[in-house]
Amino acid sequence: MLYTRFDPVFFERTRLSLITIIFREEKVSFPALKRITGLSDGALYSHLQKLVGAGFVSKEKVLISDGAQTVYFLTEKGRKEFKEYLVFMESVIKSHGEVKNE
Repeated sequence: MLYTRFDPVFFERTRLSLITIIFREEKVSFPALKRITGLSDGALYSHLQKLVGAGFVSKEKVLISDGAQTVYFLTEKGRKEFKEYLVFMESVIKSHGEVKNE
């Protein structure tokens, strides 16, 4: 099993967390991601820009009652990579037998 088969932009811990949240929610606003992760504006923006630049995440402006806000969603590439990551993690767990709760 190759842990290095995943793009380092995708596989970085904070960005993988962001991808997981976006995958689960489908579309997530910047303020919601900030609230969920506890990241600063600058850190969150930086991680999201790396994901957008690598083609895993896309963004769009949507109108809300008091203006506009940016929402993020996975691209086809991002969904594909995340699903492959889930299959990979499932195989890692299966290859190590039953996980015991301690």
